[in-house]
Amino acid sequence: MTAYPLTVYYDATCPLCVAEMGAMKARDADGRLDLVDCSPAGFSGGPAPRQSLMTAMHTVDAEGRVLSGVAAIRACRAAVGQPSGGLLLDLPVVGALADRAYAVLARNRYRLPRWLVARLAGRGAIAPNTCADDHCRL
Repeated sequence: MTAYPLTVYYDATCPLCVAEMGAMKARDADGRLDLVDCSPAGFSGGPAPRQSLMTAMHTVDAEGRVLSGVAAIRACRAAVGQPSGGLLLDLPVVGALADRAYAVLARNRYRLPRWLVARLAGRGAIAPNTCADDHCRL
């Protein structure tokens, strides 16, 4: 069980990360998420060295439990009342594939063209923080 607030360390220089965190914060009606940009060169104080924080999203709950990668995403989604994919991602093969896919995506996130980020947002894989009448913009 996650204890809130959940501190989320993310890369604010990544358009995909910013869109996803904006969507999470927009859904955070209970104030469960505390977003921390770990991208500044001199950043310190997170649960891992800055290089690790820039490699994968990390979260720390109110009891000090640290999660990273897919597990951190699941915790964020649960915090804002979104389905976390729990049952599906708990299957050994699916969970392992999700972890590998996340690692590839995280490594290549700066190479994603803006049109693809916008398309992902439109398909619900991520959701930008400004949506009105089914029209969203990053």
